[in-house]
Formats: sequence, structure tokens, C-alpha cells
Amino acid sequence: MNEQIIPIFYACDDAFVKFTIVSMHSLIKNASKEHHYVIHILHTEISDEMKAMVNRLAGRNFEIQFIDVANYLQTVSEKLPLRDYYSKTTYYRLFIAEMFPQYSKALYLDSDTVILGDVSELYLTDIGDAYLGACHEQVMVQTREFGTYVEKVVGVSRYNFFNAGLMLINCERFRLHFVLDKFIDYLHYYNFVVTQDEDYLNLICKDHVYWLDQRWNTETYGNISYPVQQAKMIHYIMTNKPWHYEGCRFGDVFWEYAKETEVYEALLEIRRSYTDEQKEKDAMSSEKLTQTAVNETKRDDNFLNRINRDKRDQDRVEILRRIEQFEKEGRFDEDVEKDPPGRMLMPDEIEYVRKTRAEKIKTKMAFKMAHKFIDELMEDKKLIIKEIKGVENFKGLDRGAIITCNHFNAFDSFAIQLAYEAAEQPNRSFWRVIREGNYTSFPGFYGFLMRHCNTLPLSSNAITMKKFFRAIDELLENGDYVLFYPEQSMWWNYRKPKPLKRGAFQCAARSGAPVLPCFITMKDSDIMGEDGFYVQEYTIHVLPPIFPEPGLPLRKQAELMMYKNYEMWKEIYETEYHIPLSYTTTEDMTQLKGFVPEATE
Repeated sequence: MNEQIIPIFYACDDAFVKFTIVSMHSLIKNASKEHHYVIHILHTEISDEMKAMVNRLAGRNFEIQFIDVANYLQTVSEKLPLRDYYSKTTYYRLFIAEMFPQYSKALYLDSDTVILGDVSELYLTDIGDAYLGACHEQVMVQTREFGTYVEKVVGVSRYNFFNAGLMLINCERFRLHFVLDKFIDYLHYYNFVVTQDEDYLNLICKDHVYWLDQRWNTETYGNISYPVQQAKMIHYIMTNKPWHYEGCRFGDVFWEYAKETEVYEALLEIRRSYTDEQKEKDAMSSEKLTQTAVNETKRDDNFLNRINRDKRDQDRVEILRRIEQFEKEGRFDEDVEKDPPGRMLMPDEIEYVRKTRAEKIKTKMAFKMAHKFIDELMEDKKLIIKEIKGVENFKGLDRGAIITCNHFNAFDSFAIQLAYEAAEQPNRSFWRVIREGNYTSFPGFYGFLMRHCNTLPLSSNAITMKKFFRAIDELLENGDYVLFYPEQSMWWNYRKPKPLKRGAFQCAARSGAPVLPCFITMKDSDIMGEDGFYVQEYTIHVLPPIFPEPGLPLRKQAELMMYKNYEMWKEIYETEYHIPLSYTTTEDMTQLKGFVPEATE
């Protein structure tokens, strides 16, 4: 039999190794015997007596190795600002990828766990190019103070903060993206004091986490959404330790395995001798940790505030502040960036579709210049399109369509054009609706592209808008695609879908044309832009078309398509980001204009 070698890591000291034994015993008892497991115990000092006890857990499929990390720590000690960091066993997990170059993937487990599932299934999970696989940290999700802390200090959504007590580490990615070096750099820059190395890991691995089934890290904290009998690992986090408290949540599961080990009596003695004073100290430490999170959030020089002040373009920081303010105030259809003042586009200044020969030459030139520009941006990693999904939805259309897209970057229309080109649509053209001022007042190179890359400018002039609508009808009748931004506003790198405006959907209903919703999701790359923010990696989602409902009044058709469009965007957002869609606004979202269509009432 060709056995798969599965490397597993624990980190502990002589005092904690008793609990490691219980975790290892549960792991061995429930693991498939079709694989070979190498369990590494990272430590600096464990007694020979305890090593012998651990080694008696070994079997044909389970090899146990004790790895004294003292020598390795000595090699990196000069890089670390405080000796305390490498005296804590919890930090050893950061060294796994560098210390063990022979492994492309490794499983790390905290010692305060009981493993109920088959870890081979977990290890064999394909996590792609993610830095690691992990589960959501429920303390952040379910406790306001901690959730606010990670968002306002670490800069990670409370819904995308992982618990580092179980990590399926992509060692190749850790090495390729210098995770350890980044950790050491951040240590010199800021001292996280709430969850410490977990904060650093979440900061470094933000947007590069494969989310494992939550059952693999069932924490003894807050609510769980499934029966505990379905748990594949129980994690006794914070002060919820069954060897300290007789009534510890899910403690019976721990003792079920503990009683089968050599350390059972010693663990019972630890629990018997745990004093009221120590329990009082636990309660105080929990309160203190919560208060520490609150204090860090309020600090003017906390990590995120310091990064914003020291390393980021202040114009961008101000844009983010305005986005936060506008969302709270429900001002979703207002731009947060100040465009150059525009002027009214008059009807005699533009022929939308029936262009002269000179205009056609300019259009051809503009597209050539735009492609060269976009190619250079992609080559320089200033624009990164990771994937285009659902391109087949273009091919299922036998007539022209309105394309909708979320708007967060001046170049996102070019991303949609690349998706259109990937669909290989012969005899069809791609057009984009733009703002009036972008057409009439944008200077230089960008202004030339705005005026000549098959753009359809809106206008504050009623007669010009009549020409605009006639052009939309003609293009759709000809089988072309017209890109609208139904959110109306552009918010830089804003990931949520905003409430939609009706205009694009009215055009579709009037022409009897389908709407092809597109939604672009993004994640931080590891490339720092000139503005001090990470360049975003885009995934373009081309969703199934939405067709008008014949027989309904045009207004109701438009509202129904708008509603379906929003719901599809919402589903993609929640699926891709693992975050329930919510807004900070105090406005009643159902009362925002155009948010809920009459056709659904």
C-alpha cells in the first residue's frame, strides 16, 4: 500500500504536554489507518519522562518526533525585537514552513483540543493557492468588542478572522510569500496585545484563507449552528479548560479521551487543586482581555491608524473615511471622490452611434491605446485579474443585452471588456455608459479614452438624453452589449453591492432585452501599490441573464429585474467573502429609493 505521509505539528512545553497527549490520543484513535502520520512536537524543554509517555502513543501508522526549536530560534533571535516572542510556544507555528522545507503542506493543531474527525480528510483538502486553511474565530464574530477590535485595529473583517488553533498550512505559499519575514517586520512595527500571533497571522494572510468547515474548529464559546455531536474538533479556548472546571462546556468529551491516557490521574489532580483564587483570576483575565480590546480600538496610534498615517496615501485614507461616513448616512448614490467640474453635454456635440469616418478612426486608435495601457498595467501587476467565471453566460444570449457591474475603480469597465472579449462574441460590440463630466471635461490621455472607446455619456440636457436612449435601443436591437453601473456612484475598492438605480433596467425592459449581471470580487494581493495599499486581485463573475417578464407593465419589469440583479450580487458577495451582507447605515434600507421593487410586494 502506498501510504500518504501526513505531517502534523503541535507546540508545547513540559507543563502543557499533558494536554497534548489527550489531543494526540483522540487524533490517533479517529484517524484513518490508510496513511502514515508524522507528528512533530515543537518545544524547547520537555522532560524525558514526558517524552517517553508521548512516545508510547506511537504505532505503525503514527511516528512521533520531538523537535527542539532552540537552535532554530537562535538563528532568528537577532531579527526578533523581544525575546518574549520566541519563548512562547504559540509562536512556533510560524516557523514550520521554514524549518521543514521538505513539506509542501502541514497541519498545525493547538494542544487544548480533542480531535473527533479523521484528520487525513482534513489534510487532503485542496486549498488551492490559499496561504492556509482555517475556521472562523467565533469570539470575533459573536462578541462586539472583539469584532470591532479586529476591524478597527488589525484591519480584518470580524467575519474573516480565523482561529489559528487549527491551520492547514500551505508551506509552499508561506515560503513563496515570505510569511515569516512579514511577521518579523510587523513585530518591529507594532505590538499586538489581544490575540498576539493570531493577529499577525490574520493580518498577513488576509484574503488568502481557505475557509474550512467550521466543525473542524468547534470552539467552547458562544453559539454553534450544529449539534456538538457533529463536531470534528473541539477547541477549549481562552479559560474554558476542562482540567480546570468541572462544568466546562463539552468537558465530558475531553474526559472521555483523557481517561484512556496515562495522564488521566494527573489531570484530575490538576482540576481538584485548581483554587478559587485561580478561578477568580481567570474571570478577571477575561474581563481584562475585553477591556484591552476596547482600549486598543480607542487608541489614536493603534496599528491601523498608524499604518494609515505612516504608510498610506492620505488622499486614499480620506476617501475610505468618506466611504465609511457615506455608508452610515445612507448616501450610496453619491461619489466619494471629487471629479473635475464638468459641463453640460449639448445634443449637437455628440452622435452616439452613427459616427463619422473620422470618429471611427479615433475609436480604433483609442481601443488600441487602451489595450496597450491595460496590458502594461497587468504586466506591472497594477491590475490583476485572477479569474473570469461564468463567461458561458455571454454565449447563451441571442440578442443584445444590458450588462451591469459594481463600480469601485476607474478601470473596472476594462475588466468587464476583457470578460466580453474572452466570450468571443463575433459581430457584437461592447459599449459603456459614462458620466457626463468624464466625457466633456476629462483632460489628456484618459479624456481621449473617455470620448472614443465606445462610450455613451449621460447628460443633464433633456434633448441629449433622448438621443442617448435612442442609441441604447438601437445598440440592443443590433445585438450589442451596453455596460451600465446601476449603483450610480463609484466607491474605491468598496466590496459590498450598493442599492441599485432603476435606469439601466428601464432601458432593458423598454427594449425587451435581458440584463447580464456581472459582479467583481476582490482580495488583497501581496503587491503593495504606490499608495500604500495592496493591489487588488479581481475575480469577474458573469452571472446568468435576467429576462424581462412579458405582460407586466414596463416599470414593474424593470423593478423585478433590478431586484433579481441585486439578489444575485448579494449571493455572490456572501459566498465569496463569507460575510453576511449588512450596512452600517441607520437608514431603513427597504425605504431607500429603488431598493425593493413594487413587483415583489
